[in-house]
Amino acid sequence: MPKNVFVIYYTKENRYSYNALLGALDSTGVLDSIEVKLYDPKKSDDTIIDECLSTFDKVVLGISFFTTQVWDTYKEVQRLRRKYGNKLIVIAGGPHPSGEPQSVLTFGFDYVFVGEGEESINEFFIALNRNDKPLQIPGVYEKNIDGEVWFEPRKGKIDLNKYLPFSEKVKEVGLGPIEITRGCPFACHFCQTTSLFGCSVRHRSISFIEEILDIMKGRNRNDFRAITPNALAYGSADGKIVNLEEVYSLLSTIKRSMPNGRIFLGSFPSEVRPEHVTEESMSLLCEFVANDNIIMGAQTGSQRLLDLSHRGHTVSDVYKAVEICVRHNMKPNVDFMFGLPGENSDDVYESIIVMKDLIEMGARIHAHTFMPLPQTPFARKQRGKVNDDIRRMINDINPKNVREDKKIVYGDWAAQARLSQRIEKLLRTKRVDFTDN
Repeated sequence: MPKNVFVIYYTKENRYSYNALLGALDSTGVLDSIEVKLYDPKKSDDTIIDECLSTFDKVVLGISFFTTQVWDTYKEVQRLRRKYGNKLIVIAGGPHPSGEPQSVLTFGFDYVFVGEGEESINEFFIALNRNDKPLQIPGVYEKNIDGEVWFEPRKGKIDLNKYLPFSEKVKEVGLGPIEITRGCPFACHFCQTTSLFGCSVRHRSISFIEEILDIMKGRNRNDFRAITPNALAYGSADGKIVNLEEVYSLLSTIKRSMPNGRIFLGSFPSEVRPEHVTEESMSLLCEFVANDNIIMGAQTGSQRLLDLSHRGHTVSDVYKAVEICVRHNMKPNVDFMFGLPGENSDDVYESIIVMKDLIEMGARIHAHTFMPLPQTPFARKQRGKVNDDIRRMINDINPKNVREDKKIVYGDWAAQARLSQRIEKLLRTKRVDFTDN
């Protein structure tokens, strides 16, 4: 039996990150030297942890989390430290730790992983198995017994063709969607994707995706869902100029490999950019995909705010994309974000007009409230507030007592509006405050 165990806080919100990490550990063979246990604190007590402490030399608990999960994560780590002290090695990763690593160390974590974790997690467990101390893994913050913080940036970017996107050995995690592209060249000022993964786009090759498809078929999985920041950027050299030949090669390969399966591309957990929606690209998607809807980001109906946010497309692009989607019988779900930094009453008025126009054309509006995220250009900008005119518009448009999936304007925008203020304070003070809950 391996002497060390990796206990993963495997929750619905964070499972895709762990699928990638376990795939990386499996691809290198490191997974053969450690045990893996899945633990959902919302569904289980600490029995798994207690059993691991009595069985293994070292128990590593991995927690990946978003900025919106900071308060729950902080309470959980503090609880674990009170109960177990230093018997556990607790590591953090994910979007918020990558953006605020030093403040996350103060939660009670031993190590904080920054950015892409495939190589770092492999080196971490190799060093741990050798009993190296300190570990000093590039890309990982660690604190010594004197409280001094060590960190060395990791150089280069991950080659997606080196690692499986899931583990063949730890079958309990399932397969999940397949990441086909990583990185984003647009660097929108409210989005963490570029700061996490860089501006250059990297694609899993079609030949490697074919190998993944063979594994999926062997596990009776016939549906293919993609993770990508821009579904129509697959195969593009720069992520901006669409390469429809490569998109066709991808889709036709999947269809040939899984003739009785379904392909989902452009719907969650992927999306498309409005300027990339053309007659040709939509015809191609409609030829292959099973999803009847497309997610696209408009974010605002104000061209001034689009430019300020560094979005890289126009309001006119959004209108054209929705028109094309509807013509192809594809339901457009269009993202809008309220309360962007710098938003004024004119911007709100323009957004309301555009949203109403798009709804009349046949779109649904996926509504969000701006929330500042670490390491983004808007992280410390003065956030706007959800305008009362927008609240009234949503109340007027949505039928009373209708289910969320039937609403014309849907999403967690109201909860996000309440949370946005807490996040703003968190990023400003570097302290987790529960008095403002």
